[in-house]
Amino acid sequence: MISMQAKKTKGEGSPYLPARAVVTNSRALTLRDTLLTIRTDRPLDYQPGQFLMAGLPGFGEAAISISSPPAKGRTIELCIRNAGSLTSRLCALEKGDTIWLRGPAGRGFEMPPKGEDLLFIIGGMGLVPARSLIKAVLNKKKAYGKMTILYGIKTSQDLLFSKEIEQWRTQGVEVFITADASDKDWHGHKGVVTTLIPPLRVERLKTSAYAIGPPAMYRYVVVPLAKKGIRQEKTFLSLERRMRCALGRCGHCLIGGVYVCRCGPVFSLAEVAEMPGAI
Repeated sequence: MISMQAKKTKGEGSPYLPARAVVTNSRALTLRDTLLTIRTDRPLDYQPGQFLMAGLPGFGEAAISISSPPAKGRTIELCIRNAGSLTSRLCALEKGDTIWLRGPAGRGFEMPPKGEDLLFIIGGMGLVPARSLIKAVLNKKKAYGKMTILYGIKTSQDLLFSKEIEQWRTQGVEVFITADASDKDWHGHKGVVTTLIPPLRVERLKTSAYAIGPPAMYRYVVVPLAKKGIRQEKTFLSLERRMRCALGRCGHCLIGGVYVCRCGPVFSLAEVAEMPGAI
């Protein structure tokens, strides 16, 4: 049974009123993606996988996943992809500029049980919310077992957080990256990210899996993970692309009677099985 109540966090402001925040740094990650470091007006208590409604007066607001790990203080990171009138202006923000935020909203990822092996299957911009959980786990790396990241991108130009990925490898994380075969500039593995799953060896009873990416990816993740013996209760998906109001009012994210913006975006596969049309 899926709870219809969103997780309440200590740092959650009014769900209706945006709060002023200030950009302290802006860094281009790719030609389309910008990482904003933001100082909020209050500490935010959030889970990896939760999101904020970020906006500018006159241009509206959009649901943006928090990319930084939970930490004390008032600094967060948001990765913005330039995909429209609002996001183009968010990407153009500079140090000292104002951004308006609502949230955090929704339900994110719980921290995994101690000793668990962790498998991440990530497609494209899914690395943005995944990064929050990955860095939270790495802050307590000794508490967990083997950590594996499968990351799929369209082209070499879409690779996010490349320097951080190399740092994760030095911390003992296995990272496998694949790009669509159509990219002639990519010299690594070619193909969709799900082609990286079959060769993996996993300990099915002690592995938690996290799939974060575009909707079309999930249906091709479920079967190979089931063949690996990973339980539905230990497989987690993020349906973050479906948010619009973060209030459960507009109905844009409604799936099988469940408001994704309030009850998600993170669900176990067992919960998703009760939501017809979710994947």
